Amino acid sequence: MNEILKQIKDRKSMRVFENKPIAAELKKEILNAAFEAPTGGAMMLYSILDITDEKLKKELSVECDNQPFIAKATLVLIFLADYQRWYDAFDSQNCNPRTPGEGDILLACADAIIAAQNTVVAAESLGIGSCYIGDIIEHCETIRELLDLPDYVLPAAMVVYGYPVEAQKNRKKPVRFEEQYIVYENKYRRLTKEEHIEMQSTRNEKAGFPNKNISEDTKALCNRKYMSDFSLEMNRSASEYLKKFRAE
Repeated sequence: MNEILKQIKDRKSMRVFENKPIAAELKKEILNAAFEAPTGGAMMLYSILDITDEKLKKELSVECDNQPFIAKATLVLIFLADYQRWYDAFDSQNCNPRTPGEGDILLACADAIIAAQNTVVAAESLGIGSCYIGDIIEHCETIRELLDLPDYVLPAAMVVYGYPVEAQKNRKKPVRFEEQYIVYENKYRRLTKEEHIEMQSTRNEKAGFPNKNISEDTKALCNRKYMSDFSLEMNRSASEYLKKFRAE
């Protein structure tokens, strides 16, 4: 296995970092990796916020489901789905541009997240850990105000980076589902109830929990994630933001 594949395989989210700065040249390499990412029509439909203000870091850590490690991270980047830049460029050249729609924003989200993942892979290669913060989508109004976002810009992802402590390095990576439940040939296939049980059981066995109750475990996950307050708030926030496109 080559070094890049090994790093992708071994990489896991890190949430506790050493109090050690990331050198400027390494930070530059991480950002440069974002710029090399695939992008729709070479338009680079994203912007990146480098969060250096400690007060803002703290506010974001509170708004993003009260996660203090965000404020302690050495490097915090927010990847924005950004159609404002091109809308303004088109408008400045009298192109009479239409209002960006939901599809435009979704394409920009893809651009932003691809760029973010490039930085994660680059950081890993430099011995720097990272963690995605999906909660940046929550509390739409507050986050947009904190970051001074214009109409056609949406926070797609936040990533925190730092040198992980030994305990984080040694933490076992969560086991993934087997390929047969994730990869289908040509067309989508819904799993049967039996296959869902088999999928969960196989992962539990590989993780060292062969006797886990599948029904109880699935219900607990549903309540903790899918039915949780933060999940409902993310949906409300996204819906509230996208309303403006439907109205226009």
